[in-house]
Amino acid sequence: MTYFNRKRPPFSLKAQPGFGTIAGLCFVMLYAPIITLVVYSFNAGKYISLWEGFSLQWYVAAWGNEAVQDATVRSLYLAAQASVYSTILATMAALGTTRTPPFRGLTAIYAMINQPLMVPEIVTAVALLILFAMIKSLTGIQGMVYLVIAHTAFCIPFAYLPIRARLEGMDLILETAAADLYATPWKTFWRITLPLLWPGIIAGSMLAFVISLDDVVITEFVKSSGQETLPTYMLGQLRRVVTPEINAISTLLLGLSILVVCLLFFVERKFGK
Repeated sequence: MTYFNRKRPPFSLKAQPGFGTIAGLCFVMLYAPIITLVVYSFNAGKYISLWEGFSLQWYVAAWGNEAVQDATVRSLYLAAQASVYSTILATMAALGTTRTPPFRGLTAIYAMINQPLMVPEIVTAVALLILFAMIKSLTGIQGMVYLVIAHTAFCIPFAYLPIRARLEGMDLILETAAADLYATPWKTFWRITLPLLWPGIIAGSMLAFVISLDDVVITEFVKSSGQETLPTYMLGQLRRVVTPEINAISTLLLGLSILVVCLLFFVERKFGK
């Protein structure tokens, strides 16, 4: 009886043999290439794998490259529009799936909203390419509108997840109290729900911005001539002569992504409760 009544120590994954070694190897494989890229962006030579001294010349070259400037402005413009539109649609979808009683087909709606997360990105890109080619042939309309629509559709589930999580974690007491005080649903939304939902909306918009900014596959399939974004420009340069300028651009893009993620973490920590 003593043996069976004795308390066993809690299971700890860290105490398992080899855990530290495997974790260390995973971190090395994940971050060693990124660290190498950042270090070689300061290479004074023109070869990406031969260190010839420290220099900022490739950052200066990237800053003065008109093609890089155009691609960067276009990427920021596209990511900003896609994040705004996808966040608005994701907020509406989250309200419709969390502030209504369960109904038949709710699971199917969840699956439809999260479809871009489950389907390989190349499949979505090919489908959008075919759809937009048909629209262009019927209407003759060209321009950035197709890239905005494609990025918006792809970013919706990324914005939807934090917004829905925020709504599900919100206490309904204040909304119920507002309804008891004869507030209309619209007034309750503007005075109660929306202010409490802002952290989730900001987090969703930041996540959508980063996803749109870094996207390559969908952009490569949907874009027309003269619509290069920064990731597709870098991909095109890798097919030609590769210089440390690509490392410098990648480092700057990495820094921007880290900055947005840090802001996202700050928002969640400061206003998430």
